[in-house]
Amino acid sequence: MDESKDRPSSYSVAAFRTPDGAPADIVIFTITSTERRAVKKSLPLMELQVLLIERKGWPFEGQWALPGGFSKDTESIYETARRELQEETSIDDVHLAYFNVYSEPGRDPRGWMISHAFFALVNERQLLNRKAADDASDVKLVPVEEALRMRLAFDHNTIVADALERVRHQMLTTTIAKEFLPEKFTISELYQVIRTVVPEFEESNFIRKITATQSRNGIIEEVRDEHGQSVTSNRYSQRAAQLYRFTDYQPRLSIYG
Repeated sequence: MDESKDRPSSYSVAAFRTPDGAPADIVIFTITSTERRAVKKSLPLMELQVLLIERKGWPFEGQWALPGGFSKDTESIYETARRELQEETSIDDVHLAYFNVYSEPGRDPRGWMISHAFFALVNERQLLNRKAADDASDVKLVPVEEALRMRLAFDHNTIVADALERVRHQMLTTTIAKEFLPEKFTISELYQVIRTVVPEFEESNFIRKITATQSRNGIIEEVRDEHGQSVTSNRYSQRAAQLYRFTDYQPRLSIYG
């Protein structure tokens, strides 16, 4: 049914001002891994980084910012985020999660812009083919703490900080750590991934808690061979450590649990 036919003659679009534009901004986090040059075996260096673009035109020409851009009236804001990410960085096939809207007056010198923000924590492999295009003259990964100290365009420092809170919550409440681990891993490797995203995370009883089936309902399990014997690894340590793997169990968290 065409609702416009029932529109009263007194109705005026001008009376209901819409934003000058509805852009989407995208915060892409990843964990980079670099092997250490050391005599003794040790875990690689890991760092949480964020994807930034260098703006090609006004406003904030030459300044670093988040990838993003304006929506079209033929697409949803989620479709806008995926399209802009691909157009500016050549990255696609990333599952984006919506997390906030930014509407502070004066956040954009071009007019009244209400921006919808998305974030994702993805494996670095998904970013290997990144290259600047469209409104971006360059694209790069920057350590998160460094990015927060930079003077990013618009209110993107605030957006990155807010997204960081979300991704840290995600790391502590889901099994997303598996995206940055081999299928079979040691507890030390798992702990390192968590600490890379959440540096303040310290759990003295981490090993006991994460391996206790009753308290964690089997999120991970010991790797055993066909004879039921424990499988160990010493790839990052002098002494062999038990290998684990994630199960298919997805925990449901409750404040009442």
